[in-house]
Amino acid sequence: MYKYYLFDLDGTISQSEPGILNCIRYALDAAGLPEPSEKVLKTFIGPSLYDSFTSKCHVDHDQALWLVAKYRERYNVTGLYETSIYGGIPETLKALKERGAKIGVATSKPTAPTEKILEKFDLAKYFDVVVGSNPDGTGSDKQVLIAECLKRLKEADAEGTDMPQADREEAVMMDDSKPEVKTQIHEKDAVMIGDRMFDIDGGHACGIDTVGVLYGYGNREEFEKAGAEYIISRPEELLTL
Repeated sequence: MYKYYLFDLDGTISQSEPGILNCIRYALDAAGLPEPSEKVLKTFIGPSLYDSFTSKCHVDHDQALWLVAKYRERYNVTGLYETSIYGGIPETLKALKERGAKIGVATSKPTAPTEKILEKFDLAKYFDVVVGSNPDGTGSDKQVLIAECLKRLKEADAEGTDMPQADREEAVMMDDSKPEVKTQIHEKDAVMIGDRMFDIDGGHACGIDTVGVLYGYGNREEFEKAGAEYIISRPEELLTL
């Protein structure tokens, strides 16, 4: 069993595809841009929105920021509630917490909507730390988010208490210009759980084990190529690691 569990949100805790895709369509329509295929749209789930808009829609920096803002315009009011929680997640989180684990979220989604989703589905009580990107979608480098989340989980553990809300808010002001977080030390007591290769790569860059979940938006080939230590089909399998 691990001591620190770091979870991605979309595709790992929440089945968020409907809300995300609807908001992408909303932003593209407002900009008068053509809508990509459903297959391409689904690749937006996982990476930062800014990166997805620039790489998939071939827009420049300013256009990408405008599209992210337009996306948030709908998402923060409607889209974030167009989601559901994967079966087995509440029970697994409860069991991990009862075992004394410290649990955090490391997501490229901004912190505010992340916390709203956790609160809506009565999951916030299980998390000691929530680390997301900045409100405008910047600061979404996954390994930086994971490193910050692990740091704050350890601080919370040392203090013997959950992180105060003020500290959670401070944690979201992430800086993508920071040097890459690399470590030669393997953290044997921490694990990153996610549904895309970005979660696996980010976890490894921070020196921790990783779990790829097949019930999200990734696949076994993606996880094997990234070198995930574990690949699971159901959240409950985390309890056997």
